[in-house]
Amino acid sequence: MVKYGSMSKLFKRTKILATVGPSVFAEEKLKEMVYAGVNGFRLNFSHGTYDERDEQIRIIRKYAAERGKSVAILQDLQGPKIRFGDVNDNHVDMHIGDEFILDNAVKEQSGNVLPVQYNLAEKVKVGEPISFFDGKVKATIIEIPSATAIKVRIENEGFIMSHKGINLPDTDLGGDIITEKDLADLEFGASRDFDYVAMSFIQSAEDIEKLRQILVSHGSRAQIVAKIETKKAIESDEKMEAIVKATDGIMIARGDMAIEAGAEVVPIVQRKLIKLCRKYSKLCIVATQMMASMVDNPEPTRAEVSDVATAVLLGADTVMLSDETANGKYPIETIKAMKKVILYTQANQNISKVEDEIVGGEYKNYNAVAESAVNLAEKIGADVIIAATKTGATAEALAAQRPSMPMISVTSDPRVAGQLALAYANASFVRPYDDNYAVDLAQDLKASGYLITPEGKDYLTAVLVSGLRDEEGGTNRIEIRKI
Repeated sequence: MVKYGSMSKLFKRTKILATVGPSVFAEEKLKEMVYAGVNGFRLNFSHGTYDERDEQIRIIRKYAAERGKSVAILQDLQGPKIRFGDVNDNHVDMHIGDEFILDNAVKEQSGNVLPVQYNLAEKVKVGEPISFFDGKVKATIIEIPSATAIKVRIENEGFIMSHKGINLPDTDLGGDIITEKDLADLEFGASRDFDYVAMSFIQSAEDIEKLRQILVSHGSRAQIVAKIETKKAIESDEKMEAIVKATDGIMIARGDMAIEAGAEVVPIVQRKLIKLCRKYSKLCIVATQMMASMVDNPEPTRAEVSDVATAVLLGADTVMLSDETANGKYPIETIKAMKKVILYTQANQNISKVEDEIVGGEYKNYNAVAESAVNLAEKIGADVIIAATKTGATAEALAAQRPSMPMISVTSDPRVAGQLALAYANASFVRPYDDNYAVDLAQDLKASGYLITPEGKDYLTAVLVSGLRDEEGGTNRIEIRKI
């Protein structure tokens, strides 16, 4: 039996994407996450087995169906994780002026020769910077002594441990960002109908096109989320815009971005990317350390609350939890705390208006109709916007306008509903198509208590956006309906 929650004008318009990890592997925990307000689940393919993934997918879809809500599942590819191999005693001290050789051909440490899990010699140049262990140790490449090894000089006191990451802020990976592991994971994912595939270490729009070709070859309809975390990806406004236009969505991965480009650039880049995503009607996810202190503490810091609120005010579609839910002590409390911040922020401050004309969408009339529909809904004080959509484009165009009231989308395609689960202000539902399925859904949701009738009235005011089902670019109708 479906157990709908309830929607009101305080509906959580900015969505929550949560990472699955050891803290929430239990079925009851995943169920709690669905009921606590998670709109999408990130499966990190840097860890875990396919059997574990199958079980997690089953549980997520089971409780999403029980709750009567569409929930997105995102496959996050590992990408070219450049890491150390095993080092002696799991610890190597590094001092200013020390020189180390990082060699892909060795399997264990021997003196100052350290194993690495990627052939850096093929990519780097002498003089380029390199950092280890989340940026804690800085170094410079001073020599390429062999076809598999590089020599570095250490610039500060610190240490590294086995399998810690390596960052190369000025190195061009030359499009070599889809690994053999990623290819196997993509084949697996195509058979599991993921809604999104997130690609790590994007450096250019060409990287996205390569992934799209692979997805098409597997018959996958998953949308691509480009993780923006490299210095190369943000080196110019033109490059960022090209990446946004080429992808279906952006994840602002602020951790590696801060290491590669400097923490001070992150807030400005975040604003630019959200603005571009809104301009082109692309999904925008703000990620990394949003409530990091709640890994160990039951309450967020004031700075973290402000960080989430800022993303909401800028108009991000989605905010993401990483270690907070994957490895934290308080995963459910974190979700509830994030939801509380989103709701309060939206109730007390208007979302920033986008300065540029919204040009996203394949058909120009989608944007014009969406803008008109949202303006109409705002002017008449509508309770809800209802979008009848075949491909999701109508709902995406409406979401790009950042309406101040909730939006319901109805589609006959479960994949479209899953992808719209992370779109701003949108709750998506699957119904077999007929000429009246949008109004029928709204009536059912009102009868169930999901749509709350305003005090003193016995009806809801809805703005319905629809069009001719079998005609390309068919979104051409706006109606005011009493439900």
